[in-house]
Amino acid sequence: MQPPIRFHDAQIEMAHGAGGKATRRLIEGLIAPVLGGPLLDSLGDAAFLELGGARLAVTADSFVVRPLRFPGGSIGDLAVNGTVNDLAVAGAKPVALLVTLILEAGLSTEALEIELRAVAAAARQAGVSVVGGDTKVVEHGEADGMYITTAGIGIADIRVQCAAASVRPGDRIMLSGPIGDHGITILLARGELDLEADLCSDTRSVYPMIERLVERVGGGIRWMRDPTRGGVASALNELAADTRLGIVLWEDRIPVRDEVRGACELLGLEPLHIANEGQFLAVLAPEHADAAIDAVRSVRGGEGAVIIGEVREQPARTVLAASAYGGSRVVDMLVGDPLPRIC
Repeated sequence: MQPPIRFHDAQIEMAHGAGGKATRRLIEGLIAPVLGGPLLDSLGDAAFLELGGARLAVTADSFVVRPLRFPGGSIGDLAVNGTVNDLAVAGAKPVALLVTLILEAGLSTEALEIELRAVAAAARQAGVSVVGGDTKVVEHGEADGMYITTAGIGIADIRVQCAAASVRPGDRIMLSGPIGDHGITILLARGELDLEADLCSDTRSVYPMIERLVERVGGGIRWMRDPTRGGVASALNELAADTRLGIVLWEDRIPVRDEVRGACELLGLEPLHIANEGQFLAVLAPEHADAAIDAVRSVRGGEGAVIIGEVREQPARTVLAASAYGGSRVVDMLVGDPLPRIC
């Protein structure tokens, strides 16, 4: 029997693609009930298939960033890294990508070549092969120059069984590094605000850090996620909802660069809602937390890894940020879309 449709919005808005409450409502209320099937039973970063005795991880993503190039990266390497990271946090070794290009008429050949080289370089760096794809061209003004969609294939690591159902009260929450760099970099790169900051996107593959983490603690990893659209807040709120447990963050331990914090304060944004493209969250069994931090910090780029909170029985289905002064506040999922076209 097909599940009932619970999505009643009259039309699709930008907020439905922002990774927050509206996105989850769209997926759970309309997309999953209509499409159904075992692959949608668990709405994680990748689906798993058993083929010929091998367990494969499969993921898909789309990239609509504006501008195409920004400090620290571009849509080309973002597409590779974002797809690779979805596989990595699902507990799989990324091996292959399909890349589809949606090109706007009038895009310069030079711009296309630059992004193709960015895709190739990022794929080499991540250790994956681009094995196929497709190309379409749409009318001028219809695609911000270029959109990229991807499909990624990975091999599941039998040492890792990541699932919200594995999370227990007392588990620790690890963050691999500073948050908000990507989203604020994109915002400033558009030149629409009279703000300047020496800031770059954090786009990169997180697989080297996760590979070392798995080697050290293996079964001590309960759950992982890369906090892209909707940021850390949305990822952890989804976890709290799925587990019916509470999450407490120690606010003074959450790494945020001064440039990101300053921009958020000026614009009325919450750093925990800002997208990241080169960080990951992990929930760890408490006895493995110290070893996990040491493992990630031993990898280049993981020096900023830190435990930022813990899982508790109460308050159920809620994420709290606790200050060093004893106060606390509820951190909800992202509502609306303050930074469209960021990934």
